[in-house]
Amino acid sequence: MKKNKIYFASDFHLGIPDAESSLKRERLLVRWLEKISGDASMVFLMGDVFDFWFEYKYVVPKGYVRLLGKLAEMTDNGIPVHLFRGNHDVWAFDYLSRELGIQIHRESEVFSFEGKQLFLAHGDGLGPGDNGYKLLKKVFEFKPNQFLFRWLHPDWGARMGLYFSGKSRLANISREERKENSTPPEDEMLFKYAQHKAKELPEVDYFVFGHRHLPLQQKVSDKAEIIILGDWLYHFSYGIFEDGKMRLEFFKG
Repeated sequence: MKKNKIYFASDFHLGIPDAESSLKRERLLVRWLEKISGDASMVFLMGDVFDFWFEYKYVVPKGYVRLLGKLAEMTDNGIPVHLFRGNHDVWAFDYLSRELGIQIHRESEVFSFEGKQLFLAHGDGLGPGDNGYKLLKKVFEFKPNQFLFRWLHPDWGARMGLYFSGKSRLANISREERKENSTPPEDEMLFKYAQHKAKELPEVDYFVFGHRHLPLQQKVSDKAEIIILGDWLYHFSYGIFEDGKMRLEFFKG
């Protein structure tokens, strides 16, 4: 089979809302990865793979062995896998690259495929507003704070991270609430960011983000489109780049 497709997916948030639900979702994700392995030339995981992840010097959160094993198998078989760190896996350092061969990205980047330019980022902290989170992100990325957190015993650190993950609105909000509270595309902070960035980078054809959880594909200029990949909590959506075009699809399992 010809490997001519590039796949994008984001926001799996493994670990919430409970172990049973997370495991069910992880198995579905592995089935999707098995399905796409036949024709994938490259895979981009656009952040928040885990709802909490922290790498100590010799310890990482236990679990997720099905996903980690599948990703290692893919890279061993020559399929490049990229991870753009999100706000929930901001503390992914070098374990995934050393053990699984995944290429880690910490900032937005522009990739060129088949003559098209793709601007890729998780999406957190971009666009207008959300100043509280932008400050919090600086706190999380401040290396002395990471050093201090590492001094917590892993049992305490992981328990603390998972506790706050479980208390988050994301972990407990219902599908109906998400639909009722969804923001019109034109008011989305990432939509506004992409509109602004399209003027700054007129060569870009697609702006691809995770983070906002609602699948979206829409024009932001005469040339460029924004793709928000949705999530694997409710939508099980993903992006495909093929023959110079990008589209969203949904995995039915």
